[in-house]
Amino acid sequence: MGKVHAVCISTIRGIAKQAVPEGKFVVNWGIEGDAHAEHWHRQVSLLGLECIEAFRRRGGNVEFGAFGENLVVDGFHFSSLPVGTLLRCGDVLLEITQIGKECHNHCAVYEAVGDCIMPREGVFARVLEGGIIRPGDRMVEVQRKGKRPYQAAVITLSDKGSKGLRKDTSGPLIAQRLEQAGFEVIEQILLPDGKGPLEQQFCRLADQRQADLILTTGGTGFGHRDVTPEATLAVADRQAPGIAEAIRAASMKITPRAMLSRAVSVIRKKTLIINLPGSPKACQECMDVFLDTIPHGLDLLRGEVRDCGRK
Repeated sequence: MGKVHAVCISTIRGIAKQAVPEGKFVVNWGIEGDAHAEHWHRQVSLLGLECIEAFRRRGGNVEFGAFGENLVVDGFHFSSLPVGTLLRCGDVLLEITQIGKECHNHCAVYEAVGDCIMPREGVFARVLEGGIIRPGDRMVEVQRKGKRPYQAAVITLSDKGSKGLRKDTSGPLIAQRLEQAGFEVIEQILLPDGKGPLEQQFCRLADQRQADLILTTGGTGFGHRDVTPEATLAVADRQAPGIAEAIRAASMKITPRAMLSRAVSVIRKKTLIINLPGSPKACQECMDVFLDTIPHGLDLLRGEVRDCGRK
């Protein structure tokens, strides 16, 4: 259990927020009047009081809201809580959607205080149930009723697609197939072929958003720009070769060109990453191979089951 010490908002992104007497939390939006409120996953930011006090002890003279946080709460080490954690504060119910954030360029907050602990220690949430939160209100973690849906992200690799010269049909088809299977598709991304940006997206989606599954489409062939497998292996903690092997074995029954696929399947932290080919038809055929089987693997990664015994 924790206590709210400050509610803060700002009308402009990237600057310090100001403490207000209360905040009106709107479902699937955020705090009324706050610059970060919109229909996305980072509607509300939370930062632990202990983190701010530690910064102050190092000589930083900061007010609540200085790091761009909406809520300052004691009693929680927010960055250690998993995505999907539910927090109740009066009528308001929040769901954590992201741990930390990228900070490529120093924002006004960093320039003002010389550091920004929000990317390291802060978390973001969406508003599931609305209401008013005031300083002094109590916050508790609550148990979810039922199992949280698997969350997935889809990344399309295509030079022409990223330039608008070709319509991406594989990505939306994969997302639709996942949703039909009960997955929540949290992001669909279109990138040019190449390693750097893809590796960054893998790390962000696995580390900060903690997606259960990432599926890529494209970049698995012999072309000099086809480096999706190399980017995937570069971020892997462990390999899961059986999935890619099963896909190739099944695809060989359809076309001998399946032997030219260099697709891989790996694990980063608690996220499973699987490479798929660029063809919409081939993507469907590949998903037929693993979609009914991988939920058990995802449960193992979540720690919800303990073995791989046959049912």
